Amino acid sequence: MDWAMKTKGYNQRRACALAGIDPRVYRRRSKRLADTELRVRMKELASERRRFGYRRLHMLLKREGWEVNWKKLYRLYRDEGLTVRKRGGRKRAVGTRTPMAIPQGPNQRWSLDFMSDALEDGRRFRVLNVIDDFSRECLAAVVDTSISGARVARELDRIAELRGYPCLVVSDNGTELTSNAMLKWQEDRKVDWHYIAPGKPMQNGLVESFNGRMREECLNEHLFPSLRHACRMIAAWRDDYNHHRPHSSLDGLTPREYHQRSREDQTLNRANL
Repeated sequence: MDWAMKTKGYNQRRACALAGIDPRVYRRRSKRLADTELRVRMKELASERRRFGYRRLHMLLKREGWEVNWKKLYRLYRDEGLTVRKRGGRKRAVGTRTPMAIPQGPNQRWSLDFMSDALEDGRRFRVLNVIDDFSRECLAAVVDTSISGARVARELDRIAELRGYPCLVVSDNGTELTSNAMLKWQEDRKVDWHYIAPGKPMQNGLVESFNGRMREECLNEHLFPSLRHACRMIAAWRDDYNHHRPHSSLDGLTPREYHQRSREDQTLNRANL
C-alpha cells in the first residue's frame, strides 16, 4: 500500500480498497512491545551456539529467567533472521572464544569426547571418555555400539554419585552432547557447559591428549573379537592409566595419586586455618 501511494499517487482509501483491507486496519499502530533486551540476548546466544535453533534457544532463555512462550520467540527469531544454516563442506571455525582458566582442584572441570573403533567382524563401536581436567583422571570410558544423549546423562549421574557434580563440563558440538536430553540435564543439575568452536579440537586438548594415549596404548594394540572383550580390555587399560601409569605433567604421579595428594593438601590447609 505504501508503494501504491508513493509510486502511483493513490490516496489512502483507494490503495486500501485495492489491497482489500479497511483503512482503519492500515492506520492502526501496533502496541506490541519492542522486546529489545530479549532480542539482544537471543542474538548473543545464537552467536555463541550457532547450531542451536529457536527451540533450544528457548530452553536457554527460560533457564536465565526470561518469561516468553515459544511462539513469540519463534516470531522474534524469524524477525532477526536467525536461521540455522545447513552444513556444507568440512567444518570451519568462525569467530573467537575466550580461553578457559586452568582448574585448581578436582571436580572444577570435566572434559568429554567420543572415540570410535571396530571389532574383528567390522562392526563399529564407540567410547565415551570423561576426564577430570585437574588430575587427568579418567572418570569413565563407556563402550557401546551406540551412545545417545540420554545415555551420556545417565553416565554423568553415575559418576557424580561417587564424586559429586562438576562446576563445568567441556565438550564439542556433537549431536549427543547438544541434544535436548543433555540440555535438560544441564538445567536440572545446575552444571555449566562449554562447547568448543567447531573444527577446533585443541580447545579441548586434555581429553584429546588422553584419546591419543588410549588409541596408541590400547585400541591399536588389541584385536577385539566381541564388544564384551573390548569393554574388558578398555576397562583394564583405564584402571592401569589411573592407578599405575605415571603422568609427566603431574610430576611423575599417577592421576589417582595426584588426586589423593590434592585432597590431603586441602585437608592440611583447612587444619592450619
